[in-house]
Amino acid sequence: MYDLVAIGNPVYDEIITPYGCTSSRILSGCSTNACLAAKRLGLERVALIGCVGRNYEEKFKADMAKYDIELPFVKVSGETGGFRLVYDHSGNRTLDVLGVADKILPDDIPRECLDAKIVLLGPILQEIDLGLVEFLREKSKAEIFLDPQGIVREIGEKGRIKEVCERSRAEAFVRLVDIVKPNEHEATTLTGIEDPYVSARILVEWGAKIGIVTLAEKGSIVYKRRNCLRIPAYKTIAKDPTGAGDTYAGAFIKRYLDGVNLLKASLFASAAASIKVEYTGPDFPLEYGEVDRRVQKIWESGR
Repeated sequence: MYDLVAIGNPVYDEIITPYGCTSSRILSGCSTNACLAAKRLGLERVALIGCVGRNYEEKFKADMAKYDIELPFVKVSGETGGFRLVYDHSGNRTLDVLGVADKILPDDIPRECLDAKIVLLGPILQEIDLGLVEFLREKSKAEIFLDPQGIVREIGEKGRIKEVCERSRAEAFVRLVDIVKPNEHEATTLTGIEDPYVSARILVEWGAKIGIVTLAEKGSIVYKRRNCLRIPAYKTIAKDPTGAGDTYAGAFIKRYLDGVNLLKASLFASAAASIKVEYTGPDFPLEYGEVDRRVQKIWESGR
């Protein structure tokens, strides 16, 4: 049985920050980064399902083999997904499309992947439709974790990404999943509410067991039933925020599957995300001991 199966297209991005820029397109994507985090932190069987263009097919397979991520199914599409991400000094960013990979369909999901403990849905640009989520809900007993970033993205003028989502469509997705984790801007797009506390509560009212709203350097809000947790962030210098929320997801899933309580899982996720922002790309030193050390620092600073 797989511990985690992540479904979502990998991307090869160009990243430009005030600290520098990448010299070539580098591996990223919600599903990819979450897999890397979960695997490095101790999950044994981690798999990824997605689409990649033929120009990056062999590189992608080699990258995943290097990180010990299983690939039960990779669909070759006309293009490889990717963005040009430009950050300013405040951490705000623009995304311009470099390529769009194919959609992921129910027939693309191998039967053995339906037996996973958790399925992470991590679309980056509309490659996961509501029909796929309905299929997973019907055919799999796995808990479903949704990062909705790719659901709220559309391609605007000159290839620039804009965030938009009809509330009815957002609600239809959320009521089919167990855990949903947007960032603050995505939560507002989904719910129409700017207050992250209220957004997290609404996500649970729509049907998710747990609603998480990440707030970058301000930490995260975690809501379950009537309980709301305010999770601080570990104070650090963010050189590249790309993939922080994805790393949060992978780390949260690791501790969630360990059976710890929601506070411990969320603190661990927050600490792991703080390591990712200190580096660019997939080669970052995410070690359990260092994450745990940062958890203690966060805990002590909040007492």
